[in-house]
Amino acid sequence: MNILIVGSGGREHAIAWSVSRSKRAEKIYCAPGNAGIAELAECVPIGAMEFDRLADFAEEKNIDLTIIGMDDPLVGGIVDVFEKRGLRAFGPRKNAAILEGSKAFSKDLMKKYNIPTAAYETFDDPDQALEYLKSCAKYPVVLKADGLALGKGVLICNSFAEAEEGVRQIMQDKKFGSAGDRMVIEEFMTGREVSVLTFVDGKTIRPMTSAQDHKRAGDGDSGPNTGGMGTFSPSPFYTEEIDRICRETIMQPTVDAMASEGRPFQGIIFFGLMLTEDGPKVLEYNARFGDPEAQVVLPRMKTDILDVCEACIDGTLDQIDLVFEDNAAVCVVLASEGYPVSYEKNVPMYGFENFKGKEGYYCFHAGTKLSDGQIVTNGGRVVGITAKGSTLKEARENAYRAAEWISFSNKYMRHDIGRAIDEAE
Repeated sequence: MNILIVGSGGREHAIAWSVSRSKRAEKIYCAPGNAGIAELAECVPIGAMEFDRLADFAEEKNIDLTIIGMDDPLVGGIVDVFEKRGLRAFGPRKNAAILEGSKAFSKDLMKKYNIPTAAYETFDDPDQALEYLKSCAKYPVVLKADGLALGKGVLICNSFAEAEEGVRQIMQDKKFGSAGDRMVIEEFMTGREVSVLTFVDGKTIRPMTSAQDHKRAGDGDSGPNTGGMGTFSPSPFYTEEIDRICRETIMQPTVDAMASEGRPFQGIIFFGLMLTEDGPKVLEYNARFGDPEAQVVLPRMKTDILDVCEACIDGTLDQIDLVFEDNAAVCVVLASEGYPVSYEKNVPMYGFENFKGKEGYYCFHAGTKLSDGQIVTNGGRVVGITAKGSTLKEARENAYRAAEWISFSNKYMRHDIGRAIDEAE
C-alpha cells in the first residue's frame, strides 16, 4: 500500500513509525512532515489545510490510504473532500469531527444522552458569562474556548478576578482566535486524569491502552498549559473495573449517540477522563490521536495499524483483535526554553545518532527541520523522547536517561513526568 500521513508533529512521527513497521506499507509520504519523519517517509511540502492539493497528490501517487493526524484538517472536513474524490482517508467526517471542534456541541451531546461529565453553561456574550460567574459559579471554575485552541484553550480559575481575566482573554482579546467566539463554563472536577484513545468504526469501539498526559509547562504542574510536556502508559489508576465502567457508561454510549445524531464516527475518539469520587466522567473528547499520547501508545501496539485503520473505514472493527505489549512506556518532551510563551527557533541539535539500533528507545520529532543538512529546532515542543520498560518505573528511568542523549542550547524539560507512578505503588 501507498500511504499518505497528514501533519508535522510528534504524533505524526509516531504514526509514521507505526506504519513503517507494517508489512503492507510499500511507500510512505507525509505532508508536510518534519526532519525526523523524513527518515521514514518522503516529506511533501503541502500544508495540512490544503485539502485539494493533498487530494490531487493522493490521486497522482495512487495513495491507497491517507491517515489524518491533526485536528484542524479533520474539523475542516478533509475526509469529506477525499471521499468525494473516491479516496480512502482515516478519520472522522466533518459532521463527526465536531465532537472535538465544538466543546458546546460535545457537552450538549453528553447532557442529552446522560453521559457523565461536569455540569456546565455555554455563553456567546462575555457580559452574560461575567454575570453568571459573579452570581452562580462555585470556585474553582473551568473556562473553555468552544473551538480548537491547540490544547491550550482551557483555564482553571480560582476566583472571580481570575475568571474575569479569563473571559477577557478568551472572548474579548480572542487569545485563541475564533475558538473563543463561544465559551463553556464548567464545574471543576477533582480526581485522577486518564486518557484513553479508541478506534471506532461508527458502531464498534476498540479501546487502546491507557495513558496520562502532563499539560503544565513546569515541574509540579506549575506554569501555563501546553500541548503536553510528557506522558506515560498505561495508567496504574485505570483499573479493569474502571475500564468496564467507562466502556459501558461513556465509550459505547458516545459512539451510539453520534450514530443516533446522524453523525457516525469513524476514526479515533480520544476520551479525556476524570476519575472522580462519583465515578469516571468525561473531561473532553478529541477526534484524533493525542500528542504526546500517541508516542507512548503506538510503540506498545502489536496489531498492524493499517489493518485497524482500514477496519474503521470499512465498518469491520468487530473482527479486529487489538493487542498491546505487556509493558510500559514514558515520553519526556524536550522543549525550547520559554515555551509556550516565546522561544528561539533554528537552534542546532545534536545526538540523534545515540538512538540508532537501540531497541525500545525512540526520538519522535515534533518541531524540527533540516537546515543545510543540520537538524535545527522549529517549534516549542521539539522532540519527544520515549522509552519502554518492563515497568513504568523502569520506562521512566530509561526515558530520562535517553533525554540526555539529545542536546541543544535552549533545551528545557520537566523532571517529574510520571511522578504519579510512585503514588500508585
